[in-house]
Amino acid sequence: MLFISVLGNLHLYLALLWMTIASAAMAIADVTIDACTAYNSIKHPSLASDMQSLCSLSSSIGALLGFFMSGILVHLVGSKGVFGLLTLPFALASVVGMVFSESHVPGFSYKQVNQKFIDAGRAMWRTMKCSDVWRPSLYMYISLALSLNIHEGLFYWFTDSKDGPLFAQVLNHSQNILEVAYHVEIFPCFVSGNCWFHSLNWFVGSILGATLYQLVLKDHPFRGICLWTQLLFALAGMLDLILVLRLNLKLGLPDYLFIVVDEVVSQMIGRLKWMPLLVLTSKLCPHGIEGTFFALLMSIDNAGFMTSSWLGGVLLHVLKVTRTEFGNLWLAVLIRNVLRVSPLFVLFLVPKGDQNTFKLPGEIMGKILILMKRKKKLGTWSWRLLFIPLIEDSSQCSLVIDKSLKHMLHCL
Repeated sequence: MLFISVLGNLHLYLALLWMTIASAAMAIADVTIDACTAYNSIKHPSLASDMQSLCSLSSSIGALLGFFMSGILVHLVGSKGVFGLLTLPFALASVVGMVFSESHVPGFSYKQVNQKFIDAGRAMWRTMKCSDVWRPSLYMYISLALSLNIHEGLFYWFTDSKDGPLFAQVLNHSQNILEVAYHVEIFPCFVSGNCWFHSLNWFVGSILGATLYQLVLKDHPFRGICLWTQLLFALAGMLDLILVLRLNLKLGLPDYLFIVVDEVVSQMIGRLKWMPLLVLTSKLCPHGIEGTFFALLMSIDNAGFMTSSWLGGVLLHVLKVTRTEFGNLWLAVLIRNVLRVSPLFVLFLVPKGDQNTFKLPGEIMGKILILMKRKKKLGTWSWRLLFIPLIEDSSQCSLVIDKSLKHMLHCL
């Protein structure tokens, strides 16, 4: 980002290259945090939901502050100056990485990196074949895929329809393209330049959802909370139907107020639906490959999001909803809401276990050796847990245990 800010006439492809590198760096940091969260969720099962709530709240609050500050900084230092300031978060992430407490692994051979990749791939494949892993993963994919994304149809209805909300008429009289973009970004706000207002609604809903989950729902079983949040998710979609049919005006609710409520409620319930799935995902990761396996499960969820966009586009095409024709938009919204209930037919794929006590079978997580050592100064006993990964070749098991014990005794 610093190069983009400093260099004046940077070629387009070089700019894309640097932005791609920056995105990759953020993804690596994100996966590292996910690995730490998954590892601690396995080590402290009763705190798994608390850690996910903390991560969600931190992410939402940080993003909210970032969106708020970005608009101010763009006016103060310009877009290039903002790119230069983006080096500060990367520097802070590097500082956080330096303070991580990690034990030294003596005698590590970098020549074994290829073999470790092979072993990790085998472990991931072996874990995915476990029914306790692929069943909830399949449910998460179905739940996301069947929540059809018809945002494009609603977007054009918001901005182009003569019968749409009031701000659509304001847009038709706007001559400045940038001003139009601002109006499109903030549905309930008509003052040009306040594009952060839409983001405010989105992140307020996310914060409310994470807080409500932490205070009320974190101790409920997976299957029960997935049932009720999926039903609430379908009901929240009916707010869009009320808006499209213009029933809110008949009830005396202005468009800008109803859209704010719709957006906050939808995001809050979406976060409530997503939080237990994140907790479950963190507990499906075997020891030793937590970050890699968590990223794999998240890629399955991303595939679900992509599928929902494709299916939503097909639905809009079948119903002949275009940029200017919205006669069947209400039907598309209704079909989407009905399909949001359909994942309940495969709810049996979700484990019945409690969020605080659920864990994978021992043959997937690996053998656990409990080592005890007395602290000389305090005169107390401390316990250490050592995970021995499962190895298909039993002749190698003793060798792995011997090396792991040697490493653990060295650390103690």
